[in-house]
Amino acid sequence: MNEHLHTALSLAADGLPVLPLRKGKVPFGNCPACADNACGGRPNMKTPGPCVCPGPCHAWAAATTNPDVIGSVPWRRVWRIASALAYHPGGAGLTVVDLDNADAIAWARKTLPTTQTVPTTRGEHWLYLGTMPSANGVRPGVDIKSTMAYARWLGFGAGAMAYLPDAVRALAVSKPAPARPTSQALAVPTPAGRGECRHRTPAFLERGIAMAEQCITDATSGVHNVVYRTFLAVLSTHGRCGCLTEDHITRLFTAAQAKGETARHCTEAWTNARTRLGL
Repeated sequence: MNEHLHTALSLAADGLPVLPLRKGKVPFGNCPACADNACGGRPNMKTPGPCVCPGPCHAWAAATTNPDVIGSVPWRRVWRIASALAYHPGGAGLTVVDLDNADAIAWARKTLPTTQTVPTTRGEHWLYLGTMPSANGVRPGVDIKSTMAYARWLGFGAGAMAYLPDAVRALAVSKPAPARPTSQALAVPTPAGRGECRHRTPAFLERGIAMAEQCITDATSGVHNVVYRTFLAVLSTHGRCGCLTEDHITRLFTAAQAKGETARHCTEAWTNARTRLGL
């Protein structure tokens, strides 16, 4: 049996939702039927859930503990070429504090309660019992991976797992509030014709925005381009029906700024995407 598949089945039996990763430690892309979220995404983007697609689509939301899914023919094909294994911390009731360098580790040792620690390529993962919203760049070299995120499986590590401390929760809420888009960036075209939305259900837009947020959050390089392409994808699907609101756009800007983008860069990317689409 494939090593990754064997490990995945073992972890799933212990209640850890797992998914395969391809080269570059990123999830496999959606299948043709689910490309550009054409299938409508997962039923509930706040937790992993089934999709009509039998393959490991939708990034972190593909994570599952179901051995029948993990060992199914579509998944076995992917396990053969997978380069690594990941899991959904929030789905297992966990939060991972990802410390990316020595300075971040030194800060954690002075600031956070001791807990289960897993060595990584460049730093350490500190695992806590409890969940919270995921957030990147909460301080230099520190990311938080819990709900709607995935973490690479690197073993059990060492130490007893502590409960999620308020000091970690505070990291995600103590960041400066992101600047809101300018009124020009928020100018969404009026619906064409009678103004009826062409999407199947109101939930389609919510799923699309959630997928866009996760796409930006998961970017490991070329953040500028990822943000622009994501804005372009959202506008190409939702920009002409009049459904986008200021709250939707602010969510996208917030995700981009959490990756280090400035408010100006966000506005420029949004404006450039609208211009390209003739909106």
